[in-house]
Amino acid sequence: MSKTSHSLFGKRMRAARQMAELSQDRLGVRIGLDEGCSSARISRYEGGVHEPPFKTAESIAAALGVPVAYFYCPDETLAQLLLTLSRLPKPEQERLLALAQERLAGLE
Repeated sequence: MSKTSHSLFGKRMRAARQMAELSQDRLGVRIGLDEGCSSARISRYEGGVHEPPFKTAESIAAALGVPVAYFYCPDETLAQLLLTLSRLPKPEQERLLALAQERLAGLE
């Protein structure tokens, strides 16, 4: 993963953590990190110093209530769409997917 990806991951992770109103320490403890190092580890992830393993990224996403793909999506509009759609109930997600697919078929 490139430094740009690290920065993107960290930026999105920080934004999601702040939206969830969690401190770095609380997030770290919530995903199973030791209290003594949790804040420093989360800070390194957010700052792009270290890349979390994918399993850790999945845990972070679950703790923050966001799809893990949100952290990695290089397109800001798609990332916001992922975040928004993930917050809708499943039936509404499926309805919007069908609507988008119909719209796309009409463009072809």
